[in-house]
Amino acid sequence: MSEDGFLCVTNLSAGYAATAVLNGLDLTIRRGEFVALLGSSGCGKTTLLRAIAGFVQPSGGAISVAGRNVTNLPPDRRGMALVFQSYALWPHMTVAQNIGYGLKLKRQPRAEIERRVAEMEALLGLSGLGARKPGELSGGQRQRVALGRALAIDPQILLLDEPLSNLDARIRLQVRHEIRALQQRLGITAVHVTHDREEAMVMADRIVIMNGGRIAQQGTPEDVYNRPASSFVAAFMGAENRLVLTGHAEASRFEIVPGNGNAGCVVPLDGRPLASGTVEARFRAEAAQLLTGKSTESLPPSNLELEGRVGNVSYPGGLWRHSVRVGDAEILVDAPCAFAPGETVKVRIPHEALFLFTTREAAPSPANPSRSGIQNRALETSEA
Repeated sequence: MSEDGFLCVTNLSAGYAATAVLNGLDLTIRRGEFVALLGSSGCGKTTLLRAIAGFVQPSGGAISVAGRNVTNLPPDRRGMALVFQSYALWPHMTVAQNIGYGLKLKRQPRAEIERRVAEMEALLGLSGLGARKPGELSGGQRQRVALGRALAIDPQILLLDEPLSNLDARIRLQVRHEIRALQQRLGITAVHVTHDREEAMVMADRIVIMNGGRIAQQGTPEDVYNRPASSFVAAFMGAENRLVLTGHAEASRFEIVPGNGNAGCVVPLDGRPLASGTVEARFRAEAAQLLTGKSTESLPPSNLELEGRVGNVSYPGGLWRHSVRVGDAEILVDAPCAFAPGETVKVRIPHEALFLFTTREAAPSPANPSRSGIQNRALETSEA
Protein backbone atom coordinates (compact mmCIF):
# COMPACT_ATOMS: atom_id res chain seq x y z
CA MET A 1 0.00 0.00 0.00
CA SER A 2 1.42 3.34 -1.08
CA GLU A 3 1.66 6.14 1.48
CA ASP A 4 0.11 8.36 -1.18
CA GLY A 5 -3.07 6.30 -0.92
CA PHE A 6 -3.56 6.05 2.85
CA LEU A 7 -7.17 7.31 2.81
CA CYS A 8 -8.85 6.67 -0.53
CA VAL A 9 -12.32 7.78 -1.60
CA THR A 10 -13.17 6.14 -4.91
CA ASN A 11 -16.12 6.99 -7.17
CA LEU A 12 -18.16 7.95 -4.10
CA SER A 13 -21.84 8.81 -4.42
CA ALA A 14 -23.96 9.84 -1.43
CA GLY A 15 -26.98 11.90 -0.52
CA TYR A 16 -30.07 12.13 1.62
CA ALA A 17 -33.26 10.33 0.57
CA ALA A 18 -33.79 11.22 -3.11
CA THR A 19 -31.36 14.15 -3.02
CA ALA A 20 -27.94 13.35 -4.45
CA VAL A 21 -25.09 15.36 -2.93
CA LEU A 22 -21.94 13.57 -4.10
CA ASN A 23 -21.73 11.83 -7.48
CA GLY A 24 -18.65 9.81 -8.41
CA LEU A 25 -16.16 11.76 -6.27
CA ASP A 26 -12.52 10.66 -6.03
CA LEU A 27 -10.05 11.81 -3.38
CA THR A 28 -6.76 10.39 -2.12
CA ILE A 29 -5.06 11.56 1.10
CA ARG A 30 -1.52 10.73 2.21
CA ARG A 31 -0.59 9.44 5.63
CA GLY A 32 0.15 12.39 7.93
CA GLU A 33 -1.38 14.94 5.56
CA PHE A 34 -3.67 17.74 6.73
CA VAL A 35 -6.41 18.27 4.13
CA ALA A 36 -9.02 21.02 4.32
CA LEU A 37 -12.36 20.55 2.56
CA LEU A 38 -13.32 24.12 1.69
CA GLY A 39 -16.59 25.39 0.29
CA SER A 40 -19.81 27.24 0.96
CA SER A 41 -22.90 25.72 2.58
CA GLY A 42 -24.44 22.95 0.51
CA CYS A 43 -21.31 22.17 -1.52
CA GLY A 44 -21.02 18.61 -0.14
CA LYS A 45 -17.98 18.97 2.12
CA THR A 46 -19.78 17.89 5.32
CA THR A 47 -21.50 15.00 3.53
CA LEU A 48 -18.09 13.81 2.34
CA LEU A 49 -16.62 14.05 5.85
CA ARG A 50 -19.56 12.19 7.38
CA ALA A 51 -19.37 9.50 4.71
CA ILE A 52 -15.68 9.01 5.54
CA ALA A 53 -16.58 8.86 9.25
CA GLY A 54 -19.36 6.33 8.67
CA PHE A 55 -22.35 8.50 9.58
CA VAL A 56 -23.59 8.71 5.97
CA GLN A 57 -23.95 5.50 4.00
CA PRO A 58 -22.76 5.90 0.37
CA SER A 59 -25.02 4.82 -2.46
CA GLY A 60 -21.99 3.92 -4.54
CA GLY A 61 -18.20 3.82 -4.50
CA ALA A 62 -15.76 2.84 -1.78
CA ILE A 63 -13.73 4.23 1.12
CA SER A 64 -10.50 2.55 2.22
CA VAL A 65 -7.91 3.20 4.92
CA ALA A 66 -4.41 1.72 4.58
CA GLY A 67 -5.73 -0.68 1.96
CA ARG A 68 -8.66 -1.85 4.13
CA ASN A 69 -12.17 -1.30 2.77
CA VAL A 70 -14.18 0.48 5.48
CA THR A 71 -17.18 1.50 3.36
CA ASN A 72 -19.67 -0.64 5.26
CA LEU A 73 -18.03 -0.61 8.67
CA PRO A 74 -19.64 1.27 11.60
CA PRO A 75 -17.91 4.49 12.76
CA ASP A 76 -16.25 2.89 15.79
CA ARG A 77 -14.44 0.28 13.64
CA ARG A 78 -12.85 2.66 11.12
CA GLY A 79 -9.90 3.88 13.21
CA MET A 80 -11.17 7.46 13.04
CA ALA A 81 -12.31 10.12 15.48
CA LEU A 82 -14.63 13.03 14.70
CA VAL A 83 -14.64 16.41 16.46
CA PHE A 84 -18.10 17.91 15.99
CA GLN A 85 -18.91 21.55 15.38
CA SER A 86 -20.88 21.66 18.65
CA TYR A 87 -18.15 19.66 20.49
CA ALA A 88 -20.90 17.27 21.74
CA LEU A 89 -19.51 17.15 25.29
CA TRP A 90 -21.53 15.48 28.04
CA PRO A 91 -22.59 18.39 30.29
CA HIS A 92 -22.95 16.18 33.39
CA MET A 93 -19.45 14.72 33.03
CA THR A 94 -16.17 16.27 34.11
CA VAL A 95 -13.34 17.15 31.73
CA ALA A 96 -11.57 13.92 32.66
CA GLN A 97 -14.69 11.83 32.13
CA ASN A 98 -15.38 13.41 28.75
CA ILE A 99 -11.82 12.83 27.55
CA GLY A 100 -11.88 9.23 28.74
CA TYR A 101 -15.35 8.43 27.43
CA GLY A 102 -14.19 6.69 24.26
CA LEU A 103 -11.68 4.61 26.21
CA LYS A 104 -14.43 3.58 28.64
CA LEU A 105 -16.58 2.40 25.73
CA LYS A 106 -13.61 0.32 24.58
CA ARG A 107 -13.52 -1.22 28.08
CA GLN A 108 -9.98 -0.11 28.77
CA PRO A 109 -8.67 -0.70 32.34
CA ARG A 110 -9.26 2.20 34.74
CA ALA A 111 -5.54 2.76 35.25
CA GLU A 112 -4.97 2.99 31.49
CA ILE A 113 -7.86 5.46 31.13
CA GLU A 114 -6.47 7.65 33.90
CA ARG A 115 -3.00 7.56 32.38
CA ARG A 116 -4.25 8.45 28.92
CA VAL A 117 -6.55 11.22 30.21
CA ALA A 118 -3.68 12.80 32.16
CA GLU A 119 -1.55 12.62 29.00
CA MET A 120 -4.22 14.40 26.95
CA GLU A 121 -4.75 17.05 29.61
CA ALA A 122 -1.03 17.80 29.68
CA LEU A 123 -0.80 17.80 25.87
CA LEU A 124 -3.70 20.23 25.47
CA GLY A 125 -3.01 22.59 28.38
CA LEU A 126 -5.91 21.29 30.46
CA SER A 127 -3.94 20.14 33.50
CA GLY A 128 -5.75 21.05 36.70
CA LEU A 129 -9.13 21.29 34.97
CA GLY A 130 -10.02 17.60 35.03
CA ALA A 131 -12.70 17.97 37.73
CA ARG A 132 -14.56 20.81 36.01
CA LYS A 133 -17.76 20.43 34.00
CA PRO A 134 -18.00 21.80 30.41
CA GLY A 135 -20.22 24.65 31.60
CA GLU A 136 -17.33 25.92 33.73
CA LEU A 137 -14.96 26.19 30.77
CA SER A 138 -14.30 28.81 28.12
CA GLY A 139 -15.08 28.09 24.48
CA GLY A 140 -11.43 27.42 23.72
CA GLN A 141 -11.13 25.02 26.65
CA ARG A 142 -14.25 23.10 25.58
CA GLN A 143 -12.79 22.80 22.11
CA ARG A 144 -9.62 21.32 23.59
CA VAL A 145 -11.63 18.81 25.62
CA ALA A 146 -13.42 17.66 22.46
CA LEU A 147 -10.07 17.34 20.72
CA GLY A 148 -8.64 15.42 23.69
CA ARG A 149 -11.55 12.99 23.64
CA ALA A 150 -10.93 12.35 19.93
CA LEU A 151 -7.18 11.89 20.33
CA ALA A 152 -7.40 9.74 23.47
CA ILE A 153 -8.45 6.67 21.47
CA ASP A 154 -5.32 7.07 19.28
CA PRO A 155 -7.15 7.25 15.91
CA GLN A 156 -5.44 6.78 12.57
CA ILE A 157 -7.43 9.69 11.13
CA LEU A 158 -8.75 12.82 12.83
CA LEU A 159 -11.88 14.33 11.29
CA LEU A 160 -12.77 17.94 12.11
CA ASP A 161 -16.25 19.27 11.31
CA GLU A 162 -15.89 23.07 11.54
CA PRO A 163 -14.73 22.81 15.18
CA LEU A 164 -13.70 26.49 15.36
CA SER A 165 -16.88 28.12 14.13
CA ASN A 166 -18.31 28.60 17.64
CA LEU A 167 -15.23 30.44 18.92
CA ASP A 168 -14.81 34.20 18.88
CA ALA A 169 -12.34 35.62 16.36
CA ARG A 170 -9.40 36.09 18.77
CA ILE A 171 -9.61 32.59 20.26
CA ARG A 172 -10.15 31.07 16.81
CA LEU A 173 -6.80 32.42 15.59
CA GLN A 174 -5.02 30.89 18.57
CA VAL A 175 -6.72 27.49 18.50
CA ARG A 176 -6.28 26.86 14.78
CA HIS A 177 -2.51 27.26 15.18
CA GLU A 178 -2.62 24.92 18.18
CA ILE A 179 -4.47 22.24 16.22
CA ARG A 180 -2.05 22.50 13.31
CA ALA A 181 0.99 22.30 15.60
CA LEU A 182 -0.52 19.30 17.40
CA GLN A 183 -1.30 17.51 14.14
CA GLN A 184 2.28 17.98 12.94
CA ARG A 185 3.70 16.88 16.28
CA LEU A 186 1.64 13.67 16.33
CA GLY A 187 1.97 13.03 12.60
CA ILE A 188 -1.73 12.18 12.44
CA THR A 189 -3.77 12.32 9.22
CA ALA A 190 -6.42 15.05 9.44
CA VAL A 191 -9.41 16.03 7.32
CA HIS A 192 -10.89 19.40 8.23
CA VAL A 193 -14.18 20.86 6.96
CA THR A 194 -14.43 24.65 6.86
CA HIS A 195 -16.03 27.50 4.94
CA ASP A 196 -13.30 29.91 6.10
CA ARG A 197 -10.68 30.50 3.38
CA GLU A 198 -8.03 31.88 5.72
CA GLU A 199 -8.51 29.00 8.16
CA ALA A 200 -7.90 26.49 5.38
CA MET A 201 -4.87 28.43 4.12
CA VAL A 202 -3.03 28.51 7.46
CA MET A 203 -3.89 24.98 8.63
CA ALA A 204 -3.79 22.67 5.62
CA ASP A 205 -1.10 21.01 3.54
CA ARG A 206 -3.67 20.69 0.77
CA ILE A 207 -6.96 22.45 0.11
CA VAL A 208 -9.83 20.69 -1.67
CA ILE A 209 -12.34 23.26 -2.92
CA MET A 210 -15.82 21.83 -3.44
CA ASN A 211 -18.76 23.13 -5.44
CA GLY A 212 -22.02 21.38 -6.19
CA GLY A 213 -20.84 18.05 -4.80
CA ARG A 214 -17.72 18.02 -6.95
CA ILE A 215 -14.09 18.96 -6.49
CA ALA A 216 -13.55 22.27 -8.26
CA GLN A 217 -9.79 22.30 -7.56
CA GLN A 218 -7.28 20.84 -5.14
CA GLY A 219 -3.69 21.75 -4.39
CA THR A 220 -1.40 23.47 -1.93
CA PRO A 221 -2.66 26.74 -0.43
CA GLU A 222 -0.25 28.62 -2.70
CA ASP A 223 -1.47 26.78 -5.81
CA VAL A 224 -5.18 27.38 -5.35
CA TYR A 225 -4.61 30.99 -4.26
CA ASN A 226 -2.26 32.01 -7.08
CA ARG A 227 -3.40 29.65 -9.85
CA PRO A 228 -7.18 29.20 -9.62
CA ALA A 229 -8.50 26.75 -12.19
CA SER A 230 -11.85 28.46 -12.73
CA SER A 231 -13.71 31.69 -12.17
CA PHE A 232 -15.56 30.05 -9.27
CA VAL A 233 -12.32 29.10 -7.53
CA ALA A 234 -10.81 32.54 -8.13
CA ALA A 235 -13.86 34.23 -6.57
CA PHE A 236 -13.92 31.82 -3.63
CA MET A 237 -10.23 32.49 -2.99
CA GLY A 238 -10.87 36.23 -2.72
CA ALA A 239 -10.72 37.45 -6.32
CA GLU A 240 -14.29 38.72 -6.20
CA ASN A 241 -13.88 41.63 -8.63
CA ARG A 242 -15.29 40.55 -11.98
CA LEU A 243 -14.94 42.17 -15.40
CA VAL A 244 -15.87 40.96 -18.86
CA LEU A 245 -13.23 41.86 -21.45
CA THR A 246 -12.50 41.00 -25.05
CA GLY A 247 -9.23 40.04 -26.70
CA HIS A 248 -7.44 37.48 -28.80
CA ALA A 249 -4.84 34.83 -28.06
CA GLU A 250 -1.57 34.71 -29.97
CA ALA A 251 1.12 32.13 -29.25
CA SER A 252 2.15 32.80 -25.63
CA ARG A 253 0.21 35.99 -25.01
CA PHE A 254 -3.32 37.37 -24.82
CA GLU A 255 -4.08 40.84 -26.17
CA ILE A 256 -6.92 42.66 -24.39
CA VAL A 257 -8.47 45.26 -26.68
CA PRO A 258 -9.61 48.71 -25.45
CA GLY A 259 -13.22 48.92 -24.33
CA ASN A 260 -15.70 50.89 -22.26
CA GLY A 261 -13.53 51.66 -19.22
CA ASN A 262 -10.42 49.62 -19.97
CA ALA A 263 -7.27 50.36 -21.93
CA GLY A 264 -5.63 47.76 -24.15
CA CYS A 265 -2.77 45.62 -22.88
CA VAL A 266 -0.93 42.39 -23.59
CA VAL A 267 -0.61 39.75 -20.86
CA PRO A 268 1.35 36.48 -20.94
CA LEU A 269 -0.80 33.37 -21.19
CA ASP A 270 1.33 31.51 -18.61
CA GLY A 271 -0.16 28.23 -19.75
CA ARG A 272 -3.76 29.38 -19.43
CA PRO A 273 -6.08 27.80 -22.05
CA LEU A 274 -7.61 31.06 -23.29
CA ALA A 275 -9.43 31.36 -26.59
CA SER A 276 -9.91 34.53 -28.60
CA GLY A 277 -13.11 36.40 -27.79
CA THR A 278 -14.85 37.22 -24.52
CA VAL A 279 -13.01 36.47 -21.28
CA GLU A 280 -13.95 36.84 -17.65
CA ALA A 281 -11.34 38.63 -15.54
CA ARG A 282 -11.04 38.25 -11.76
CA PHE A 283 -8.76 40.08 -9.32
CA ARG A 284 -8.51 40.87 -5.60
CA ALA A 285 -9.19 44.29 -4.10
CA GLU A 286 -5.75 44.41 -2.50
CA ALA A 287 -3.95 43.37 -5.70
CA ALA A 288 -4.89 46.50 -7.66
CA GLN A 289 -3.27 49.94 -7.51
CA LEU A 290 -5.45 53.03 -7.24
CA LEU A 291 -4.18 56.28 -8.82
CA THR A 292 -5.62 59.72 -9.42
CA GLY A 293 -7.21 60.14 -12.82
CA LYS A 294 -4.59 62.77 -13.69
CA SER A 295 -1.68 60.44 -12.94
CA THR A 296 1.06 60.38 -15.59
CA GLU A 297 2.93 57.46 -13.99
CA SER A 298 4.18 55.10 -16.70
CA LEU A 299 2.15 51.95 -17.24
CA PRO A 300 3.88 48.56 -17.75
CA PRO A 301 2.58 47.09 -21.03
CA SER A 302 1.37 43.90 -19.29
CA ASN A 303 -0.73 45.74 -16.69
CA LEU A 304 -4.45 46.24 -17.20
CA GLU A 305 -5.55 49.84 -16.62
CA LEU A 306 -9.14 50.83 -15.91
CA GLU A 307 -10.69 54.26 -15.60
CA GLY A 308 -13.58 54.90 -13.26
CA ARG A 309 -15.18 57.01 -10.57
CA VAL A 310 -15.04 56.45 -6.80
CA GLY A 311 -18.32 55.64 -5.07
CA ASN A 312 -18.31 54.60 -1.42
CA VAL A 313 -15.18 54.65 0.75
CA SER A 314 -14.74 52.64 3.97
CA TYR A 315 -11.94 51.70 6.33
CA PRO A 316 -11.98 47.98 7.28
CA GLY A 317 -8.49 48.34 8.79
CA GLY A 318 -4.99 48.70 7.36
CA LEU A 319 -6.16 49.98 3.96
CA TRP A 320 -9.01 52.13 2.66
CA ARG A 321 -11.57 50.24 0.56
CA HIS A 322 -13.12 51.99 -2.43
CA SER A 323 -16.01 50.96 -4.62
CA VAL A 324 -15.20 52.16 -8.13
CA ARG A 325 -17.65 52.35 -11.03
CA VAL A 326 -15.93 51.24 -14.24
CA GLY A 327 -18.20 51.24 -17.26
CA ASP A 328 -21.29 49.26 -16.21
CA ALA A 329 -19.44 47.32 -13.51
CA GLU A 330 -18.55 48.10 -9.91
CA ILE A 331 -15.31 46.85 -8.37
CA LEU A 332 -13.58 47.12 -4.99
CA VAL A 333 -10.04 48.46 -4.70
CA ASP A 334 -7.87 48.90 -1.59
CA ALA A 335 -5.44 51.77 -1.18
CA PRO A 336 -3.22 53.14 1.65
CA CYS A 337 -5.01 56.50 1.50
CA ALA A 338 -8.61 57.52 0.90
CA PHE A 339 -9.82 58.97 -2.40
CA ALA A 340 -12.83 61.28 -2.38
CA PRO A 341 -16.23 59.97 -3.50
CA GLY A 342 -16.90 61.12 -7.04
CA GLU A 343 -13.20 61.43 -7.88
CA THR A 344 -12.02 60.11 -11.24
CA VAL A 345 -9.34 57.44 -10.76
CA LYS A 346 -7.23 54.90 -12.58
CA VAL A 347 -7.06 51.28 -11.45
CA ARG A 348 -4.05 49.19 -12.42
CA ILE A 349 -3.86 45.40 -12.08
CA PRO A 350 -0.52 43.59 -12.59
CA HIS A 351 -0.81 40.68 -15.01
CA GLU A 352 0.23 38.16 -12.32
CA ALA A 353 -2.77 39.24 -10.20
CA LEU A 354 -5.22 39.13 -13.12
CA PHE A 355 -7.01 35.78 -13.55
CA LEU A 356 -8.56 35.28 -16.99
CA PHE A 357 -11.05 32.59 -18.02
CA THR A 358 -12.70 31.93 -21.36
CA THR A 359 -16.48 32.25 -21.22
CA ARG A 360 -18.93 29.88 -22.83
CA GLU A 361 -21.04 32.40 -24.67
CA ALA A 362 -20.22 33.50 -28.20
CA ALA A 363 -17.69 36.31 -28.19
CA PRO A 364 -17.81 39.42 -30.36
CA SER A 365 -15.11 39.84 -32.96
CA PRO A 366 -11.91 41.37 -31.50
CA ALA A 367 -11.81 43.50 -34.65
CA ASN A 368 -14.91 45.36 -33.46
CA PRO A 369 -13.78 47.22 -30.33
CA SER A 370 -17.11 49.03 -30.01
CA ARG A 371 -18.60 45.78 -28.73
CA SER A 372 -15.70 44.94 -26.41
CA GLY A 373 -14.78 46.06 -22.94
CA ILE A 374 -16.41 45.75 -19.56
CA GLN A 375 -19.92 44.39 -19.47
CA ASN A 376 -22.14 43.86 -16.47
CA ARG A 377 -24.12 40.80 -17.51
CA ALA A 378 -24.42 37.25 -16.26
CA LEU A 379 -22.07 34.84 -17.96
CA GLU A 380 -21.55 31.16 -17.46
CA THR A 381 -17.92 30.31 -16.82
CA SER A 382 -15.95 27.17 -17.36
CA GLU A 383 -15.50 25.53 -13.96
CA ALA A 384 -13.35 22.59 -13.09
